[in-house]
Amino acid sequence: MFEKLLVANRGEIAVRIMQACEELGVGTVAVYSDADRDAGHVRYADEAYNVGPAAASQSYLNQEAILEAADRAGADAIHPGYGFLAENADFARAVEQAEGITWVGPSSEAMQALGEKTTARKLMQAADVPVVPGTTDPVTSADEVRELGEEYGYPLAIKAEGGGGGRGMKIVRSAEEAGDALSSAKREGKAYFDNESVYVEKYLEAPRHVEVQILADEHGTVLHLGERDCSLQRRHQKIVEEAPSPALDDDLREEIGEAARRGVREAGYTNAGTVEFLVEDGDFYFMEVNTRIQVEHPVTEEVTGVDVVREQLRVAAGEELPISQEDVEIEGHALEFRINAENPADGFAPTPGPLARYDPPGGFGVRIDDALRQGDEIGGDYDSMIAKLIVRAPTRERCLERSARALKAFEVAGVETTIPFHRLMLTDETFRAGEHTTKYLDEEVDDDELREAVERWGSPDVETAADGTATTNEVSVEVDGRRYEVVVEDGLPRAAAGADPANAGGTTGGNGAASNAGGATQVAAGDAVTAEMQGTVLSVNVSPGEDLSGGEVVCVIEAMKMENDVIAPAGGTVAEVPVAEGDAVDMGDPLVVLE
Repeated sequence: MFEKLLVANRGEIAVRIMQACEELGVGTVAVYSDADRDAGHVRYADEAYNVGPAAASQSYLNQEAILEAADRAGADAIHPGYGFLAENADFARAVEQAEGITWVGPSSEAMQALGEKTTARKLMQAADVPVVPGTTDPVTSADEVRELGEEYGYPLAIKAEGGGGGRGMKIVRSAEEAGDALSSAKREGKAYFDNESVYVEKYLEAPRHVEVQILADEHGTVLHLGERDCSLQRRHQKIVEEAPSPALDDDLREEIGEAARRGVREAGYTNAGTVEFLVEDGDFYFMEVNTRIQVEHPVTEEVTGVDVVREQLRVAAGEELPISQEDVEIEGHALEFRINAENPADGFAPTPGPLARYDPPGGFGVRIDDALRQGDEIGGDYDSMIAKLIVRAPTRERCLERSARALKAFEVAGVETTIPFHRLMLTDETFRAGEHTTKYLDEEVDDDELREAVERWGSPDVETAADGTATTNEVSVEVDGRRYEVVVEDGLPRAAAGADPANAGGTTGGNGAASNAGGATQVAAGDAVTAEMQGTVLSVNVSPGEDLSGGEVVCVIEAMKMENDVIAPAGGTVAEVPVAEGDAVDMGDPLVVLE
């Protein structure tokens, strides 16, 4: 086993890996950016090294700086976690070639083959795994997209070869949309994965998203640990995952599991990975392989009892997997809820800020994966995750009941979160019945329901002092013999998180602003369209002197790894555009001035 391992990542996944290392007696090394000097993963590690400025491109994506940190620390292994460099075959190759350092993951050759989606499709076809109709070679022009539209029919999906989690994927519903969608997919692929190559496939309208966890060692053992259902998504981003899938019967479950094993064996794959499928009308189609640990791996751990991260480390150290496929048993049901700093009432727009209160739940069957404590800052430089709430029970019905208890007890103040959304879903008949598809949230859940959920269960508004500390106080009061918990802000009582506003007096939650399809809400400040979040300008779509009719996209802001369209709320003539591509903006900064 290794002596010391560097985690080339941040946040909860870095802590999760360090926990597994600690149990194995392996020392841990954190890397951090300027923005993460006091982050939870830095506090947890045995030692830590700064690798650059806040921008991920200059820190967590800086391969040279990370390898230098590993050398300085004397680390003999590197684990990439998920995101950032986790699926970068060039980085894996650099680690493999570095003297005395082991890469914890599949080989760079397997990553290269399966990370490029067109190559992966060919491998899966060779292994007799069904694939969605589409291209097996990259597409470079809008005319090619239009030709494929004529062949397969619309809608089509343009996908970045290095993409995942909905990033680098654009839907084309007509020939007229091909050019803009292709440009956007290539831009996201370059920005997020340093690979602007894209491919095209038929877009399934209402599939289930089902994925299979794989473990393979260097001694010929290839296991699947059952499937996870990740169908509850917003804008192709997973938000709730569960194991096993409520949509599969035993026969289809066995078929998908064995198909995943065949596919990764064909690729000569080792270590942990996930084979993702789309399921529709009883048929399944290969979508992609994630050559890394997944955000949602805990639900598989909870129903199999297998510590996936521990086995990653053991496999990388050359050890054999301790079980065979026949030993893998699925017991009970598990759900994972991503607790993100996002406002469900505002198109799930990011809500960076300090955690004025952070009190996660506990109790039987409840697990929290996080790297935060009260007072920490949710910045706008990285993803919006606060924590993962994982709940396990003997049956799905009991798991839903236990989840409701845990979510009610989960207190966060200072930023809006996805907790109200999760509580809403636990009352939703379609979700409770397990009949939701990947389109359900975006197309069927009403915006008014989301706003009402945030008003009822959202984070209390919290004023902060100049030093960033909360100026509110939670106090207990008794009225007519009944005890209430209230938050006092400047002498004004508001209902505490979890309280019933009708009984406690006052309401909390959303800001009442209308949301747009891109996920960001803009408000007119005088004659300016302003940013309602911190982020980076990806593109500017208007110029001074241009006439707008209102409702048009004037620019695109990237915040917490999400593209957000900025919409002009009203018509007018563009008088000034004070920002340019690549500029960093703060909440309230003017983006476009109208006259």
